[in-house]
Amino acid sequence: MQKTDVKYQAYVQILKEELKPAMGCTEPIALAYAAAKAREVLGCIPDKVEIGASGSIIKNVKSVIVPNTDHLKGIPAAATAGIIAGDASKELEVIANVAPGKTAEMREFLEKTPITVEFVDNGFVFEIIVKVSKGDSYAKVRIVNYHTNIILIEKDGEKLFEVVVEGEKEEGLTDRTLLDMESIWEFINTMDVDDIREIIARQIEYNTTIAEEGLRGNYGANIGSVLLDTYGTDVRTRAKAMAAAGSDARMNGCELPVIINAGSGNQGMTCSLPVLEYAKEFGSDEDKTYRALTLSNLVAIHQKTGIGRLSAYCGAVSAGAAAGAGIAYLCGGGYEEVIHTVVNALAIVSGMVCDGAKASCAAKIASAIEAAILGYHMYKNGQQFYREDGIVGAGVEKTIANVGRMARVGMKGTNEEIIKIMVGE
Repeated sequence: MQKTDVKYQAYVQILKEELKPAMGCTEPIALAYAAAKAREVLGCIPDKVEIGASGSIIKNVKSVIVPNTDHLKGIPAAATAGIIAGDASKELEVIANVAPGKTAEMREFLEKTPITVEFVDNGFVFEIIVKVSKGDSYAKVRIVNYHTNIILIEKDGEKLFEVVVEGEKEEGLTDRTLLDMESIWEFINTMDVDDIREIIARQIEYNTTIAEEGLRGNYGANIGSVLLDTYGTDVRTRAKAMAAAGSDARMNGCELPVIINAGSGNQGMTCSLPVLEYAKEFGSDEDKTYRALTLSNLVAIHQKTGIGRLSAYCGAVSAGAAAGAGIAYLCGGGYEEVIHTVVNALAIVSGMVCDGAKASCAAKIASAIEAAILGYHMYKNGQQFYREDGIVGAGVEKTIANVGRMARVGMKGTNEEIIKIMVGE
C-alpha cells in the first residue's frame, strides 16, 4: 500500500481520531465535557441543572467513579465535576486538572443545587443534553453519536452552534467503512512507522503507566493482582493481568489518563497491553511492536464500526479479539493466522453483555483476552470454527458483520432490559 493511497491516508487519520487521551471512563467524562461547555457558555456557576441522557449513557455512568472528585459517582457527579472544575478545551481530559479545594465545592454544589436527570430517546444510542440555568438565563449543550460530538450550543433561545445530524452517522470523522482485514494487513506491513509513531508511543506510555498503577494500588476487585497471585507470571497471565489492572484503576477513580480506542479506555487498554506483554516476551523490536499494535488497534476499530460506540455487546470482546490479531502477528503468524484468531475469539465469547462501566469490566477483559489467546492456539494446532458454527460466517469479514448485526440489532432489546435492571425498574 502506497502512502498516496486513499486507504493509507485514511488509516493514519482514523488512528489519530480514535487513539486520543481520556481521563476517566469516557461516558461520564463526555457528560462532564458537555456540562463544562454549557457552564462556559452561561458564563457563571448555575443554580439549576437539567440533564437528558440516552439509556446507554445512563448505564455507563451509573456505577463508575469519576476521577478527581474524591470518589463521587453517577450522572449528577459527572456533570458537577465539569461545571465546577472543568476545562472544556481539554475535551476528554476536561477534569484532568482539578485545583485543591474544588472537590469540596463539588460536594457543596451537589447538596444545594437542583439537578434533574431524564431519560431521553430521540433515536440515538449515544445522546447527552445538559442545560444549566442561572435565574432566567440558560445555556444548553447537546452531544450525539460520539463523545466529543457537540451538535448544539444554545443560550437564552439563540442557537450559537448547530449541526444537523442524520441518524447514527459519525459526521466529521473519516469513513470507517474503508476498513477491512485484508487492507489492514497490507497497511501494517507496508506503512512507514514514522507516520504512526507518536500516536502509538503515547498509547504505550499512558496505558502501561495506568496498568502498573492498577497493580500497585487497591482498585475495585483488583483483578490484575488476583490473576498474577493465582496463576503466576507467564506471558499469557501477564497479558490478561496488565489489561485488567488498567481497568481496575480506571473504573475505580484512578487519576491517570489512558489512550482510548473506539471511544473507550477499557478497549484501548485491552487491544494494546496484552500485545505489549507478548512483544516484551519475544524481545520484539520497536518496528515489529508498533506494527502489531497498529494491527490490533485497527482491527478493534473495524469491528466497532458495525457494533456501534455503545450497545449491550461488551466492547472487551471485540478489543480482545483485536489483541489476538496483534499477538498472532508477534508469534510469527501471517494473514491466515491473524484472521482465524479473530474469528475463533469472536466465536468463543461473543454474547458477553455490557452492563455498564464498573469494577467487573476488568474480569471481562481478562476473559476476552483468554479467548483471543485460545483462538490463536486453536488455529496453530490445526483447529478452527467453521461457517455456520453459530454466528461464524464465511470468512472473517462476514463473521465481523454478523457480530455487528447481532450487537446493533439483535441485542437492542437486551440493552433496554439491562438498563431497566440497573435503574431498578
